Amino acid sequence: MSGLVYTNDSCIGCNKCIRACSCDGANIAKEVDGRNYIEVDPEKCIACGACFDVCEHHARSFMDDTERFFADLAKGERISIILAPAFKANYYSEYEKILGGLKKCGVNQIISASFGADITTWAYIKYITENNFMGGISQPCPAVVGYIEKYIPELIDKLMPVHSPMMCSAIYAKKYMGITDKLAFISPCIAKKNEIDDPNTDGYISYNVTFDHLMKYVREHNVYGPAVSDDVPYGLGSIYPMPGGLKENVYWLLGQDAFVRQMEGEQHMYHYLEKMKGKIKANMTPFLFIDALNCSGGCLYGTAIEEKMNQADDVICNLQKIKEVSDKQGKKSAWEETLAPAKRLQKLNKQFENLNLMDFIRRYTDKSAGCRINHPSDEELDEIFMTMNKDTRDKRNINCSCCGYQTCTDMAVAIHNGFNHKENCIHYVKDLAIEEKEYIDGLMQDMNEKNEREQEQKQIIFDIINENFADLANSVASVESSSNANAENSGEISDAMSNVRDFAAKLRSSLEHIRSYLEALEENNNDVINIASQTNLLALNASIEAARAGEAGRGFSVVAEQIKVLAESSKETVTESSQTKSDIENDVNTILAEADQLLEILHTVDDKTQNLAASSEEIASSIQLISDITTDVTEKLEQITL
Repeated sequence: MSGLVYTNDSCIGCNKCIRACSCDGANIAKEVDGRNYIEVDPEKCIACGACFDVCEHHARSFMDDTERFFADLAKGERISIILAPAFKANYYSEYEKILGGLKKCGVNQIISASFGADITTWAYIKYITENNFMGGISQPCPAVVGYIEKYIPELIDKLMPVHSPMMCSAIYAKKYMGITDKLAFISPCIAKKNEIDDPNTDGYISYNVTFDHLMKYVREHNVYGPAVSDDVPYGLGSIYPMPGGLKENVYWLLGQDAFVRQMEGEQHMYHYLEKMKGKIKANMTPFLFIDALNCSGGCLYGTAIEEKMNQADDVICNLQKIKEVSDKQGKKSAWEETLAPAKRLQKLNKQFENLNLMDFIRRYTDKSAGCRINHPSDEELDEIFMTMNKDTRDKRNINCSCCGYQTCTDMAVAIHNGFNHKENCIHYVKDLAIEEKEYIDGLMQDMNEKNEREQEQKQIIFDIINENFADLANSVASVESSSNANAENSGEISDAMSNVRDFAAKLRSSLEHIRSYLEALEENNNDVINIASQTNLLALNASIEAARAGEAGRGFSVVAEQIKVLAESSKETVTESSQTKSDIENDVNTILAEADQLLEILHTVDDKTQNLAASSEEIASSIQLISDITTDVTEKLEQITL
């Protein structure tokens, strides 16, 4: 925002403004945060408005003095206004109420620049006739003046040295009406700010208040009041805003024989001046002067009017109404229709006989120093082209204008001067994209080949793994089968050991019974021994009695002896039976002890057998899990290789 015209945040870097601009270097392509952005160089910009016309993104804005104007009025500053004639044409039905609103805000006098245009016409003709100044260039348009001062300084001497209608109005107001107020110009033109601030205009005007910004302020703050008109009458100066308006004024006063070249429109004006500058400077044109306006629609459709006003013919129709009023007011004056041109001029000179032409003479300044273009040498140009990958004649003459310049050479010159950068050339970017694509294609090819190799290697690895997993699966199946068999055998052994344990328990029980039988036998033996002892005692007693009986007791003695023998034999038998019973009892006790040990061993074996069976079942379960995982891994490997 350092200049009169600046780029706002809506810029997308489309380069249309570069293409439309007639001022080399006024639009500078930059890369900001990775995007193209077109910046305005205020030193080179002439505020012609061409960029506003072509920018559909509304990325251009401009500065004026509207806010400061109203702020100073609010502070009590004494301000009078000079009103551009195009204002009435643009706001025909409401302009008087707007002027009334400005009066309410504190504006003192209102002077139409149409009156200043009458002075400009008088001064042009007077200066031309007195100085034989033929083939000059009109200067009411500040954009045209700015272009010549900055880009064609050799034509400065051909600019009409007379102030614009705005400045003639201001000079007249200050010097001839004695107005001491600050002056504000109600303006259809952005570039008028440059004229106002130019040292050659001596600070006569303090504010450039554009139609666009003024009307936004008026509507926002309801700046309307009782109808008010301008304070100074005027003539055909009211038609100055239309294309060829100055020419029509001159024809009115000098007749149709005066040859005035009409030229307007930023797309044609500056090309025309560049093309004709040699002839114009050498006075080789037949024109009285060139009526030059920047805007194709004249000041009626100036650079600072509201956009909607550009879309209708109402404005020029309103101007025709204003002209008709001027014709009626001009009766018996220099603008009377029935008078011959020479008579009209005579009356105009009479009207302004008290004006000093020198008060309205304008000076100009050569401002080209900051606008000169450095042209690269052939070697430098070639180097720039090579950096842009333009290594052939055809590439250097594509001239697509996408960068905003007419030719590739113009683009290279802009790069040399720092106005642009090679990345703004679509063909350079395209070549980079192609190179990048080829590089990526190469990488993709290498990657595909690598993938193919990796795929082959993966297939080999997969085959190896698959084969190993197949062997593993077989081994696992075998182990699983053996484990299951072991588990079954362990179960059978456990069952058999259980039977053996039952048998051992029954055996021990039987041995217990035998021992009890042996104990009963021992009691019987004791009874037998007791009986034998008693029998032996009885036999002894019988023998004693038989001895006493003598012969008579001899038979009884024999019986007693036999009984004794039987008792002794019984006793010996019992003794032998007791020894046998003792041996049997010892053997039974040994067997019982061994049976207890056997039972203990059987319990231990049974426990271990049961543990072995449980472990076998766990092993079988784990083997089943390994088998499942092996199958899953195999399936995953097959998916990877697909």
